Amino acid sequence: MALVGAMIGAAGGGWVNDAYGRKRATLLADVVFTIGSLVMCAAPDPYVLIFGRLLVGLGVGIASVTAPVYIAEASPTEIRGGLVGTNVLMITGGQFLSYLVNLAFTEVPGTWRGMLGVAAVPAIIQFFLMLLLPESPRWLYLKNDKAKAIAVLAKIYDPDRLEEEIDMLAAASDDEVQPEKSVSYFDVFRVKEMRLAFFAGAGLQAFQQFTGINTVMYYSPTIVQMAGFSSNQLALLLSLIVAATNAAGTVVGIYLIDRCGRRLLALTSLSGVIISLLILSGAFFLQSTSLCGLHTLHGNCGTSLGWFAVVGLALYIGFFSPGMGPVPWAVNSEIYPEAYRGVCGGMSATVNWMSNLIVAQTFLTVVSAVGTAGTFLIIAGVAVVAFVFVALFVPETKGLTFEQVERLWRERAWGSDGSRQSLLAAEA
Repeated sequence: MALVGAMIGAAGGGWVNDAYGRKRATLLADVVFTIGSLVMCAAPDPYVLIFGRLLVGLGVGIASVTAPVYIAEASPTEIRGGLVGTNVLMITGGQFLSYLVNLAFTEVPGTWRGMLGVAAVPAIIQFFLMLLLPESPRWLYLKNDKAKAIAVLAKIYDPDRLEEEIDMLAAASDDEVQPEKSVSYFDVFRVKEMRLAFFAGAGLQAFQQFTGINTVMYYSPTIVQMAGFSSNQLALLLSLIVAATNAAGTVVGIYLIDRCGRRLLALTSLSGVIISLLILSGAFFLQSTSLCGLHTLHGNCGTSLGWFAVVGLALYIGFFSPGMGPVPWAVNSEIYPEAYRGVCGGMSATVNWMSNLIVAQTFLTVVSAVGTAGTFLIIAGVAVVAFVFVALFVPETKGLTFEQVERLWRERAWGSDGSRQSLLAAEA
């Protein structure tokens, strides 16, 4: 239900972003998340608990759209990818902390209410800190509040760079004819360059999930137990190592994304993911066959293969987290024109959460049907398709301004003769 809430929140969050701004959208997400956490904490029965989970999901969905866009619009071009990647680091770091909290609560019986209620604390902290932050300068400029936009930009750039940024915003504003009403979800599919951009962005979000990341994060204790480690506490400790590797890999991604570029980083990441999934599949295949039984006089084979599977998990996270972790969010925060950024970001985030839900709900079923080895082999095949998709459809956006990215899509859609009107002008 949290994932269902996140899907709804992401879908509606794009519209909230464009209509009311990034700051108000973040504040709304914090309020909804806090209420959901408190409802879960005080739930008298399972139905109220599930309703609280739905509210938490709504807050997460809105935030998942808003944070990357807000960060990207307030970031200098040359470090934009790294700063958006920092948002992913906070997510993976939060997962690591949640494993620590869960591990601590395993020692204290009957405290699940506190475990769920304490989730409100970071949302409350963010709400009050967000009150101190300005609105996105690009959103303000889009809404013709140019004085406020320039005041915010002056806090980010030195005077020489400030003039350059203002000139680019002014040129982009002149180039774009703003629609008389808010952009709708259907408008995205009416213009060729927007369809291409959304296909690339939504495809990245879908493949981020279908290559198995949240399967590993949600079910890593289960996978570790499948690998032969029967103790719940040991499984949770090993999962903690997986979560720590995820966070550490994201730090590497933040360093590389503005140096190597988004596309190269994603392709390298997927190459390692494919190899890691094949290792995992091989480990579980050997464990499930009689080959292992020939060497179990002292019980060492199962343990060795168990550690082999855990190493495969760690390698998977180590390859995934620097590339396919931050790249989809970074790319989606920068490939859409200003008027479409919230709506398209919301739609692509919805694709992410839908894919997340499908993977979470089907993983153990698929394992039952074809075995753990077969499941990881299927995911490896999906990763190969993802590699081809990135190679064919995702352009490099490293170091490009938002205006240059928009021109890139127009050239892909209509050629490089420069005769095509701007995206929004063409719509008008």
